[in-house]
Amino acid sequence: MILLPAIDLFEKKAVRLLKGDYANMTVYSENPIEIARDFVRCGATHVHLVDLEGAKDGSTPNLAIVTQIAQTTPLFTEIGGGIRSMETVERYLNSGVDRVILGTAAVNDRGFLERAVSRYGSRIAVGADVKDGFIAIKGWLERSALSLEEFLRQMQAIGVKNIICTDISKDGAMKGTNLALYQELSEQFTMDITASGGVSSLDDVKALRQMNLYGAIIGKAYYTGAIDLKEAIEVAK
Repeated sequence: MILLPAIDLFEKKAVRLLKGDYANMTVYSENPIEIARDFVRCGATHVHLVDLEGAKDGSTPNLAIVTQIAQTTPLFTEIGGGIRSMETVERYLNSGVDRVILGTAAVNDRGFLERAVSRYGSRIAVGADVKDGFIAIKGWLERSALSLEEFLRQMQAIGVKNIICTDISKDGAMKGTNLALYQELSEQFTMDITASGGVSSLDDVKALRQMNLYGAIIGKAYYTGAIDLKEAIEVAK
């Protein structure tokens, strides 16, 4: 299993939200590039980036930082947050990013998703952000009418290869991840599934690895020191 430490970007800083709440934001670093370099020092091979400003309005205000991380570190770089047009997809991929994650657009603009998957294949991932069993969109500010299971069935049919599934109720809460959910998904679907939200101990990492998931994202647990990233990467293997 691949461990993907995360950098959430807001106004060019590395921040974390609690359960997706923009009013509940902690700034952890004013130098996200240095954070990415620390990931490399710890043995990480991948990084998960989220543009929190982009998630709200569909812009790319942190593109320069994303580009710098993609081009100046050896990390496999994936980015999500407000990617709602082919132009934005291409802007990121041309800047050195390895994979882009579609969230709101995968729900609201199926034609765009299909074109992106058809053109870029596995370089397109889909974020499935879950709130009370339903897919949340627009920076988690709105709940769609699609259940998680129904949404994932549709994604698999379209040919999406990689799903990042976040249980919003667990995100940033440091109370463990939703193991039952990921167990169920790993048995039901053949797509690569990355667990996100509440991965806060080595036991979480170990349990997810045993489910043969593709990956797990570590966010707040890295920033607070609850997880030693180097150790977690070894456990994930």
